[in-house]
Amino acid sequence: MKHPILRTFASAMIALAAAPAFASDEAALLDEARGVASSIPPKLLAVLKAEIEKGGPEGAMVVCREKAPEMAKAASEKTGWKIRRVSLKNRNPKAVPDAWEQAALEDFDRRAAAGESPAKLEKAELVTEGDSKSYRYMKALPTQPLCLECHGSSADISPAVKAKLAELYPDDKAVGYSVGQIRGAMTIRKPL
Repeated sequence: MKHPILRTFASAMIALAAAPAFASDEAALLDEARGVASSIPPKLLAVLKAEIEKGGPEGAMVVCREKAPEMAKAASEKTGWKIRRVSLKNRNPKAVPDAWEQAALEDFDRRAAAGESPAKLEKAELVTEGDSKSYRYMKALPTQPLCLECHGSSADISPAVKAKLAELYPDDKAVGYSVGQIRGAMTIRKPL
């Protein structure tokens, strides 16, 4: 095409034709992300409950410390999504959010304070970082009653759990929660 107007028009038409396909791809990524992110917490809670029944909450800390990352790694390898948990008040030093995750967690806290259900809070976005693109998704993890034995107020946490926390996590910030508060989030990313 020799005419710049025709070239511009042709480029615009190609972009418009691709828009529905892109929206469809993004919807598919969102559905996939939701499935991946929602598959791990119920499994983790089941393992956690079983460990608490065997050795009490202090004995179950191994689940969150070791088994949760193993489960995330296995799910990552199976699905192709990079999976981890993060929190604004982290216990595990590896659970510190990056800038995108921190902004999402802060937004979750604002939205929950405004009355939205923490269980329904999520964020999904196509992100470009340098030369790479990825699809990122986060789902808030509200504190469950079971979580209070290790993440609740000082009155909720037994002396045995406090001692184990001090031993395993000397810089722990993940206490003082009540049921329903956002404890953190499941965060996943898929390179595109």
